[in-house]
Amino acid sequence: MKAVILAAGKGDRLKEITSRIPKPMIEFRGKPVLEHNIALCKQFGVTDICINTHHLHHVIQNYFGDGKKFGVSLHFSYEQTLLGTAGAVKSFSSHLGEDPFFVIYGDNYSNYNLQLLREKQQKTGAVAVMGFHWREYTAESGVAELDQKGKILRFIEKPKPGESASHWVNAGVYYLQSEIYSYIPIGFADFAKDVFPKLLTDGKELYGVCSQTDVRAFDTPEMYNKSIE
Repeated sequence: MKAVILAAGKGDRLKEITSRIPKPMIEFRGKPVLEHNIALCKQFGVTDICINTHHLHHVIQNYFGDGKKFGVSLHFSYEQTLLGTAGAVKSFSSHLGEDPFFVIYGDNYSNYNLQLLREKQQKTGAVAVMGFHWREYTAESGVAELDQKGKILRFIEKPKPGESASHWVNAGVYYLQSEIYSYIPIGFADFAKDVFPKLLTDGKELYGVCSQTDVRAFDTPEMYNKSIE
């Protein structure tokens, strides 16, 4: 099985740290967050991994090499100009081929059960299955409303008070069919803003897996410091 781990983020709000290292190389529990994500892939039998890079890209490539010492095969793509979460995936389409694949946000930490996403896709035939985690405070997040079977009904970006009762937040873990490529425009494109809403508009079925799994984002110094306490 194959995956794309997104690792090109600049981490502008973490300048004290990311001036020296790429955001996905921030240390958490004794090793870089990106290494945790590679280990997660390997745990679920995903050993063919594509990684996009940008800021201080050489730090990532020098650390991981071809991936052999981590038990995987790594393929890197340097983005001189950022392509966004979806644009990065499309750039790997020739390598990914026609089989479904995982997408993981490389600057988040999680121990998400990837098999649950795969099983949901096999059961529903959905173009995309997203992983969600529960968060009390959602005003700074994108949330989804789902029916009892996990079908996604709509997305709400940074909901205002009373706008949505959902607390299911995008966990940055997807399982996608190759049909997704036709919904990704050339150049910069974002899954949450450009691709997934378009799929819903076109009547395509998207499903979610909701889990209490530990998901940690390190977007600000406060979030990072809280996570390592």
